[in-house]
Amino acid sequence: MNEALAFAFERVVPGLNAGLWASIGIIAPAALLGVVIGVTAGTLRVYGGVWPRRITNWYVSLFRGTPLVVQLYFWYFALPYVSLGGVSLILTPVQAAIIGFALCSGAYQSEYIRGGLLSIKRGQLLAAQALGITPLNCILSIVLPQAFRRALPGCGNEIIYLIKYSSLASIITVNELTGVGRGIAKATFQNTEVYVIVGLYYLALVTLAGQLLRLIENRLSIPGFEVKNS
Repeated sequence: MNEALAFAFERVVPGLNAGLWASIGIIAPAALLGVVIGVTAGTLRVYGGVWPRRITNWYVSLFRGTPLVVQLYFWYFALPYVSLGGVSLILTPVQAAIIGFALCSGAYQSEYIRGGLLSIKRGQLLAAQALGITPLNCILSIVLPQAFRRALPGCGNEIIYLIKYSSLASIITVNELTGVGRGIAKATFQNTEVYVIVGLYYLALVTLAGQLLRLIENRLSIPGFEVKNS
């Protein structure tokens, strides 16, 4: 028992702490970009013109219909071979991971935003326009805030998934939690101990994120307007 604890705290934890910061460096920007993309795409799918709707629907179909692993492989391994005007775009592993996670997460989050927007009664738009508010201002200041509150639990759940999906960044050589853990396991052959500790790190991240998301939900809630289960 003492040997296992010594191995964990002397060999595993220091390495995983470095991997933890690498994981956070991917998760945080990818989550923020995913929310921005999801809100934008979801809004365009409901209130955009013909072509904005088609483009965003194609985007959602593409990124929801293909495996995330394949998307990461494309951004890191295949994109350098795609030439646009004689210029090839080469991404670092971290850049490829952030872009891949953000675009995939944004596609799923757009569905939650779209559902939230469709749940808002159209009479609010008509009433706002009757008061002289432009359609754009009505969507941005009246409809979208309500829809975002309703979609927040779903968007938050997608962020939780993103934390766990971040482990896939190791397949494109990012030394995040899973990548560092795999390296330690290969060097020490202590697979059980290493991966149990890696799992505990992800559990702690998910628990912390869940608490923060609940605080945000409570902060954005309006008394008397919560959805109550009958």
